[in-house]
Amino acid sequence: MGKVIAVDGTAASGKGTIAKKLAEHLNYAYLDTGKLYRAVGYGVVRFGGDAEDPEAALDAANSLNYTQLDDPALKSDEAAQAASKVAAMPDVRAALLAFQQNFASNPPVGTEGAILDGRDIGTVVCPDADSKIYMTASVEIRAERRHKELIQRGESSIYTRVLEDLKERDQRDSNRAVAPLKPADDAEIIDTSDLSIDEAFQAALNAVGISNS
Repeated sequence: MGKVIAVDGTAASGKGTIAKKLAEHLNYAYLDTGKLYRAVGYGVVRFGGDAEDPEAALDAANSLNYTQLDDPALKSDEAAQAASKVAAMPDVRAALLAFQQNFASNPPVGTEGAILDGRDIGTVVCPDADSKIYMTASVEIRAERRHKELIQRGESSIYTRVLEDLKERDQRDSNRAVAPLKPADDAEIIDTSDLSIDEAFQAALNAVGISNS
């Protein structure tokens, strides 16, 4: 079995970008676990359902298949908000936990290991991961990044609304009863507030004990 790297952190902290760069650099399989929850949440709301309905969310989780993770709609703010709501449900988390752990234990043939990024990889999904990274940044900088990302995608965006949404998500994710967002005790914390992508990537390489040579 290859090594496992857990990358956790707040929304728009850069964890997805850095996790993907690490996966490419190390030839590791990559799983954006947030997409699992986005797919479940969006699977409910796309048909007019309520993402806070536990039964509907569990049905969507149980019927989830990997091909749904490629849906461009999962990048929408609607999917992000729905994901944060279903992620607080114990039954939904249980339904997706085995999928994530199986991916970590059995990465695709031809890869050297697995990198999973999300909110509770180092604390719940892969507590025995070989390396753990927790990425964060100030909420104002994260909101600016998300705002620019939405504009670049051609979507309408108001900075103050994005800022409030991120604050709400942080509050919800950090205070939920099940697997709250927090760094693992043995995680390397990387604050990307003042770091470029290259600097954050180097910090991540250092965290997993690899020099960028």
